[in-house]
Amino acid sequence: MYFGLSETQQTIKNSAREFFTVECPMAEVRRLMESETACDDALWKKFAEQGWTGIVFPETYDGFGLGLVDMAVAMEEMGRALIPGPFISTVLVAGTIIEKTGSEEQKKKYLGAICRGEAKSTLALLEKSASWDPEAVRIEAKKTDGGYTLSGEKLFVSDAKGANFILVAARVDGELAILLVPADAKGVGVTLMPGIDLTRRLYSISFENVFVPGENLLARGAAAKAAIEAAHDVACVGLTAEMVGGMQRLLDLTVEYAKTRKQFGKPIGTFQAVQHQCADMLFLLEGARSAAYYAAWALEENQPDARSAVSVAKAYASEGYRDAGNHAIQVQGGMGFTWENDSHLYYRRAKGSETAFGDATFHRERIAKVLIDSK
Repeated sequence: MYFGLSETQQTIKNSAREFFTVECPMAEVRRLMESETACDDALWKKFAEQGWTGIVFPETYDGFGLGLVDMAVAMEEMGRALIPGPFISTVLVAGTIIEKTGSEEQKKKYLGAICRGEAKSTLALLEKSASWDPEAVRIEAKKTDGGYTLSGEKLFVSDAKGANFILVAARVDGELAILLVPADAKGVGVTLMPGIDLTRRLYSISFENVFVPGENLLARGAAAKAAIEAAHDVACVGLTAEMVGGMQRLLDLTVEYAKTRKQFGKPIGTFQAVQHQCADMLFLLEGARSAAYYAAWALEENQPDARSAVSVAKAYASEGYRDAGNHAIQVQGGMGFTWENDSHLYYRRAKGSETAFGDATFHRERIAKVLIDSK
């Protein structure tokens, strides 16, 4: 078994690092954090031109047709560079759902637009229960002439502002369904919610008698649930790889600081207590990296333990990234919390990513359910 990156994957890694370093340095990240949507259309277009927005989708829809491991390689570099914006919500979540449920015409129209960088999207799933389980969806879409009327509220929707269309999980005749709703449809209201990660905006969305044409019903019943769960797994793999990149950058910043900051006439990196902190960060990083890439491979190859592997990776990285942030702040002291220091921005990302798509507790419970169901 070969555990390293292939030549193609190493090329992707090098290309991604060069691109993100040049096009989105930390100064640009900080600028976008101050913007309304934490996204720049010109930068998003450059993402598309490089193929990132279509990396895992077929060439038929203007994608690149690469695998999930290739995607994980690129996502790790995105995490290292702290790339802001709607990549996960648009590409990994909405794109996966459309690929799984859309008709050929819908895929060419909507998935093709995502691959070309012409459209952004997101999934409106969470409600007051804040449960990532699709069965927790309660808002209803009632049948009307020619379509459906959607009413209710969704919470913690990533990157809703600036999206061209929103995929909404709702109930139709009591059955789970996925509806494609234009973001500018009459009755749709988008409100910013407070969030710890300033590079990713969270919103609440209200739907007041929003009319949805019948052809915009992407799936219902078991097909809708399967599509949401598939998108959830792909997003977890991508997010976990991104978290690995963030952990790597935190370790680099911390080691660099420990080499230059002096106490008692010598660098603090010479003190064993500081070395232990850095060693713990490395331990957490390598464990998260191994789990993330195995999960990507298992999901890509449809391995029997794929879902468990995804949850193992997300649970481990959720706590590992947070703990790595704790160590980084501990070593850097008050400096780590200052606005000028980049470490606290990664720590914010760690805390935001910890709960996204389910925290460690959620995924441990999911592992338990998978094990019980398999017996």
